[in-house]
Amino acid sequence: MVQLLPEIQASLLIKAQGKEVITSTRFNKGSAFTEEERRLFKLHGLVPPNIHTLDEQVYRTYQQYKGYEDDLGKNTFLASMKAQSEVLYYKVILHLRTVIAVWPQCSLGQLVQTHLKEIFSIIYTPTEGDAILNYSRLFRKAEGCFLNINDQDGIEESLFNFASGQDIDYIVVSDGEQILGLGDQGVGAILISIAKLVLSTLCGGIHPSRQLPVVLDCGTDNETLLKDDLYLGLHQSRARGENYDQFVDKFVKTARKVFPRAYIHFEDFGLNNARRILDRFRCHVPCFNDDIQGTGCVCLAALLAAFHISDIKLEDARIVIYGSGSAGMGIADQIVDAIATETNQSKAEASKRIWCLDKPGLLVRSLGNQLTSAQAPFAREDDEWPRGKATDLLTVVQEVNPHVLIGTSTKPKAFTEDIIREMAKHVFRPIVFPLSNPTRLHEACPKDINHWTNGRALIATGSPFPPVERHGMKYEIAECNNSTCFPGIGLGVVLSRTRLVSNKMLVAAVKALASRSPALQDPSQPLLPDVEDVREISVDIARAVIRTAVQEGYAQEKNIPREGKRAG
Repeated sequence: MVQLLPEIQASLLIKAQGKEVITSTRFNKGSAFTEEERRLFKLHGLVPPNIHTLDEQVYRTYQQYKGYEDDLGKNTFLASMKAQSEVLYYKVILHLRTVIAVWPQCSLGQLVQTHLKEIFSIIYTPTEGDAILNYSRLFRKAEGCFLNINDQDGIEESLFNFASGQDIDYIVVSDGEQILGLGDQGVGAILISIAKLVLSTLCGGIHPSRQLPVVLDCGTDNETLLKDDLYLGLHQSRARGENYDQFVDKFVKTARKVFPRAYIHFEDFGLNNARRILDRFRCHVPCFNDDIQGTGCVCLAALLAAFHISDIKLEDARIVIYGSGSAGMGIADQIVDAIATETNQSKAEASKRIWCLDKPGLLVRSLGNQLTSAQAPFAREDDEWPRGKATDLLTVVQEVNPHVLIGTSTKPKAFTEDIIREMAKHVFRPIVFPLSNPTRLHEACPKDINHWTNGRALIATGSPFPPVERHGMKYEIAECNNSTCFPGIGLGVVLSRTRLVSNKMLVAAVKALASRSPALQDPSQPLLPDVEDVREISVDIARAVIRTAVQEGYAQEKNIPREGKRAG
């Protein structure tokens, strides 16, 4: 977080006194107010007399956090802490000893992290999924901006009410239709918007005061929620068609009107909407869909590291993707974009390296209207497949002999022993990525994959897993966590004020992340870097995005330092 100068802090706080100060999530310092501050802000009698520093408060808060035995309890405790004091909340997680500030104001400081890796799975996947499932029942305090489809004329007023005249750099918006593999969670999606912005602060250094979490409440088709009297969202079926499109259009246009420099991050939209919404706006607005583009970027970065180890060229790889929803098609798109960017191949030619499967089996042209617009470019010609041949995953693996098997199906245990052993017959270093999350939905356990391939498989997962033990050695498993990628992309977009987010910028981000792979130095190490290094990685990614934005002529920020120069 960027620390304000003392005179700026005073000018902000002087307008509030007494309970206004200690009930402000942004300005509350708990027991750390000095005697001068207590006098200035009329706090005597409102806080205990003994003054504790921020570090002392971190120690006390962390001990309280450790007292909760279950992860959801820890998640709820931290959410309550955030509602009391944002500074203490972020300090507990990052435990910064010096401040990191963002260019161009000043240079980067030194960073010491202690609790980030430990707490990461509590504030994000998989525990955040449980918090979203229980949103209305655990509700304590409203956070974020709630827009509903029955009050489209009130969008502008609602955005103004939230921002209170502040400028906004980063917006995360969700309609809650497809949350973390949990399906339609309606208004509970506000928690995923909040969680993504928390990560953009923790991992990318974006200041919380310049963020806007939004939920577009379009109703819900989740019968459990509709029958729950405590459910806080609209008790109506999810809107579709023209009314839905009009709502999304009004939101984007109004958000750009109120916050003309804001970057819009789409999150957890349904399969039928995610791709077309991204395609509709990406040529006009700096926007990004994490489920499509973020997942694609981080998966491709892991693949590039795996290809380096297995000595396979990207354009020569045979890749099977099991699960052709937003995530699977986002990965496919990112692979194709990378091949097209790095070689002279067309996207149509590059797409022939990928075989996609979904509920009907292998995607083929004859499926016609059953194919989504995202799936259609990857459907195989029917005459490519033996007539009468089954199109299930095992058969496809037997026919294709893939180097890579990626799972985004949310179908537990889909990568069976027969499938993995069949793959390992034909490829010396099979690359297997069971990416579905939360953890209970994974296609295969890394321990089993490692055993079935006699330790030859290169593995990355979508949720955290313990190390795999083999022959007395422990091997860390890479997690394809989007948080290693999207905060850096967002930081680069915000700092450069790019007009658009281009394919070349995303490929540049992928290369920056892949270059940090520990496996490049030691093949026994994970394919992706640890979350503890994510802030430094975000700087690398932001730099790559900014450089590409300048090269393509999209950057609008003035005086961006050139290569070899540093702001300070």
